[in-house]
Amino acid sequence: MKTYFVDSFTNQKYKGNPAAVCLPETDLDAAEMQSIAAEIGFSETAFIKPLTDNTYSIRFFSPKTEIPLCGHATLASSKIVFSTTSLDSITFINYDNVELAIEKEDQKIKMFFPVYDTEETVVPQKMLDALGISETISLRYSPNNKIILIEIESAHELADLKPDFTALINSHTGISGVLVTAASDSTDFDFHYRYFWPWAGTNEDPVTGGIQTFLTKYWATKLNKTKLRAYQSSLRTGTMSTELLQDKVSILGEAVIVLEGEFIL
Repeated sequence: MKTYFVDSFTNQKYKGNPAAVCLPETDLDAAEMQSIAAEIGFSETAFIKPLTDNTYSIRFFSPKTEIPLCGHATLASSKIVFSTTSLDSITFINYDNVELAIEKEDQKIKMFFPVYDTEETVVPQKMLDALGISETISLRYSPNNKIILIEIESAHELADLKPDFTALINSHTGISGVLVTAASDSTDFDFHYRYFWPWAGTNEDPVTGGIQTFLTKYWATKLNKTKLRAYQSSLRTGTMSTELLQDKVSILGEAVIVLEGEFIL
């Protein structure tokens, strides 16, 4: 099976978020795809298959479970399709039949994702303690993503968080992850964020695109602007530009191919 490793949301190798992109020539069942994703060990492995000339099915697996929607693995998959074909626009269809329109934009790739709302929520104190957070500005929840959003005061504090992941995973059930965000402390970006998801994937996702389905709307409303620059302050770091449209969010990023090979089935 043709397989690629791609670093997403970066223009430098070994930065951003690595994803595997697999192109199976025969149908694989979910158990096989899950085993492959666990073997590779990245936060996400995508399996893509052409349906028509410019439409592909796509499925996402973390090392632990199937994920309905993943930004960095979609970006990685788009990079492979655009690098191996003459196409400059494609559509991915995920497991839930959500259509994801993708366009080439010079050396970058623009993805159009759905927009989801958040609602007020209560966060257990033991979760805040596990994250090392003493004060919060806002506590929200995205039902579509099953992700808690916590806004804190300082981007510097955000970068310095050192969660206790054993305590974190025991602090809540029934969620996929917790997103911590803060307004940027520089003019280069509008907001910073980090994403922790030991419930469904790895401890920390290096760069996360899928959360922009609700995070872009959150900050667009708060900052009263529709075009935003985001910085993920993980160890590997990553950046992207987003824009809130009427019923979509556009996510603009770069990706770098770092490995091409064959996975032996």
